[in-house]
Amino acid sequence: MMLNKQAAGFGCGVALMFSFYTSGAIAAVESDPWEGVNRAVYKINKTADRTLLKPLAQGYHAVTPDIVEAGVHNFFSNLGDVTSLANNILQLKLEGTVKDFSRVVFNSTFGIVGLIDVATPMGIQSSDEDFGQTLGYWGVKPGPYVVLPLFGPSSVRDALGRIPDAATNVWANEVGHIPTRNTGYGVDLLDTRVGLFSAEKLITGDEYSFVRDAYLQQRDYAVKDGQMDAQFNQEDF
Repeated sequence: MMLNKQAAGFGCGVALMFSFYTSGAIAAVESDPWEGVNRAVYKINKTADRTLLKPLAQGYHAVTPDIVEAGVHNFFSNLGDVTSLANNILQLKLEGTVKDFSRVVFNSTFGIVGLIDVATPMGIQSSDEDFGQTLGYWGVKPGPYVVLPLFGPSSVRDALGRIPDAATNVWANEVGHIPTRNTGYGVDLLDTRVGLFSAEKLITGDEYSFVRDAYLQQRDYAVKDGQMDAQFNQEDF
């Protein structure tokens, strides 16, 4: 299943699938020349998710009070805004830079180190940018679709983009105590998996194809900041 932060946009991708499926599916197939290998890796990931990660996430969700669960999600989302801020700067997006900077400042102070999201109710939404999107913004094509072991759906561009993004990973770079750092990784992973519970219920048909198409649609949507080029005919729906 999908274990990376980009997978947090899977729900958006699912929604887009219902809007843009007809032509989007064709483009997705053309973007997946390594489908045989990808399906094999997806199957391994799915097995690991079904036998280990999903049960752990279900247990975490069941026993963790909602207020604690929300605080954990907000805390790591606030750290993620630092990466988004850096990529907005690299894309020369002034509005996004100001928004993400404001979110980090407000949530880190008034929100008690990010445990409370005070920025969103103020109308300051996260831009949710990463280096894969930055490369796309400057014209780098996504390349073939690829399923990464453990991390899930990606593209050649997005996979390479994970390397620069590591430089802005506050938790990894600032927490020197290894047990604490690894515990944080685990909790963040469980939080990400919990966030996929509702989206995975919408999967229909061939799961591999559905997830691939949703991922590619969502990433294209994100790179273009919601401005889709394709024109759709009512007969497609």
